[in-house]
Amino acid sequence: MAHREMLLRNLVTSLLLYEKIVTTEAKAKELRKLAEKIITLAKRQDLHARRQAAEVIADEKVLKKLFESIGTRYKDRNGGYTRITKLDYRMGDGAPLAAIELVGSGVAPEPLPKSGRWRGRREERPETSAQGPAERAEAGAGKAESVARP
Repeated sequence: MAHREMLLRNLVTSLLLYEKIVTTEAKAKELRKLAEKIITLAKRQDLHARRQAAEVIADEKVLKKLFESIGTRYKDRNGGYTRITKLDYRMGDGAPLAAIELVGSGVAPEPLPKSGRWRGRREERPETSAQGPAERAEAGAGKAESVARP
């Protein structure tokens, strides 16, 4: 199996288990395609559909949940089983994040407020006293003279 296929299998298994996951925007868009197909299989409720879904989902607990609760929940719905909500950017590499969830599974996630242009910059430290750099150096020099050395 290719890495990409296994990644999507694991993502769809996690989505069906937890009903909401946070991943990158590109992965969420690809995951939506596979998740919609698997849920459509679960709506059929026959043995052939269960075996086709088992090729993608390796976890028996998730497969059972898919056919018993998720498939029956979307019995009267024609597609559109998932919702993608854009979130903020990942701190390490700046990748755009998105939450993907099953529609009707609960409350939609709140998108994070846009933090602005300087989101990664550290803020300036406020001065601890009213002294400038020159006064601090003079005060520090006085402390060094008071230390007795053998």
